[in-house]
Amino acid sequence: MPRGYFIDTAGCQMNERDSETLAGICEGLGMSPCANMSGADVVILNTCAVREKPQQKVYSRIGELVRLRRERPGMLIVVAGCVAQIDAEELRRRGADIVVGPRCYDRLEAALRDLTRGCTLLGEDDRPVGEGLPVCRASTLKAFVNIIYGCDNFCAYCIVPYARGREQSRLPGEIIAEVEDVVAAGARDVTLLGQNVNSYGHDLPGAIDFPALLRRVDAVAGLDRLRFTTSHPKDLTPALIDAIAELPSACEHLHLPIQAGSDRVLAAMGRGYTCEHFRALIDMARAAIPGLAVTTDVMVGFPGETAEDFAQTLRAFEEIRFDQAFMFKYNDRPGTRAESMEPKVPEDEKQRRFLEVVALQNETARAINRGLSGQVFEVLIEEPDPRSPGHVRGRTRHNKLMIVPGGEELIGAMVHARAGEAFLWGWRGEIIDGEA
Repeated sequence: MPRGYFIDTAGCQMNERDSETLAGICEGLGMSPCANMSGADVVILNTCAVREKPQQKVYSRIGELVRLRRERPGMLIVVAGCVAQIDAEELRRRGADIVVGPRCYDRLEAALRDLTRGCTLLGEDDRPVGEGLPVCRASTLKAFVNIIYGCDNFCAYCIVPYARGREQSRLPGEIIAEVEDVVAAGARDVTLLGQNVNSYGHDLPGAIDFPALLRRVDAVAGLDRLRFTTSHPKDLTPALIDAIAELPSACEHLHLPIQAGSDRVLAAMGRGYTCEHFRALIDMARAAIPGLAVTTDVMVGFPGETAEDFAQTLRAFEEIRFDQAFMFKYNDRPGTRAESMEPKVPEDEKQRRFLEVVALQNETARAINRGLSGQVFEVLIEEPDPRSPGHVRGRTRHNKLMIVPGGEELIGAMVHARAGEAFLWGWRGEIIDGEA
């Protein structure tokens, strides 16, 4: 039986949570984590296929592992995640021993126990996701909890529905039990995960939706902070905004992907909302939740995006003023509708637009944080700051970083800190009171 494992995780928080399950499976078989892949008997690449670059990185990493395996013939190369589901044949051709899709992790334990090579474990898009799998949490203070798997939206540019299958909501009792378990184990900050959390419950018997689930999770004794990601604008309801405003544990942070500021581009993407509707949601949320931080995703260079379309995106960013944004250049994903859409935006023009929106958003984020300097925030101290000896760092309820003087005895404490010097990511500050 292999003695050591190493997991390399790429992509979203769903993958981070999946890696905790992959680690739990390995440790359940008696393996121990290794600091690097060169010392591991089992190397698992948990992959992302949302953009082209992470997928290409997988092939490069497999090449490195194949060369390493020549020196250590017993080593197993396992590829998991979204690339495994959509490109299994190519992964096997390049040297992967086991290829396992996101809906088949319940079958991985047997493959590892039997040292199966040449094994491909892929699920259909409606295969139920296995429950009750072992888990090795990456943090004791923060926890990810899945509430819905897959996606039914099939946006024109997105590979996720093909890689993770159709939507499958977990039963509320299973979710509550997991939240209770992680809180009892010391978690103070819980994030509910799904490709579209707002559609939670539509496939379950009985009347439960996402706002109702939030209210049940908020009632878990000892839960300090409750977060969720990702929300789809077309499914965000006033009831959800009311829940965030009313529930004590719900953090004052909303991540809502805009993707584009042009209605024409949004329609081509298949997003199901207009920019005016998006802005109305943000206005409603900000009116109901004082101090709300709003973050987003945006894509530039979608096929057919004109200079005027992009100008509308810039205007939306200027007017909405996001606290943070994840910004991407469009690239073709095989099998999606956008792959065949024309005309393509030239790469140099995509890069120019990308840099322009990044510069605008960075300026906005710094200005927002400068305007909040001097205010006091609740901060959960998570770890020593790697660049500042004698300092620790943590996150506010708005999901912004705060670096403060202090030692490791503060880790796990919920403190109040006054924001000082502002940066793109948050502040340097000082503790004014706290549990420690």
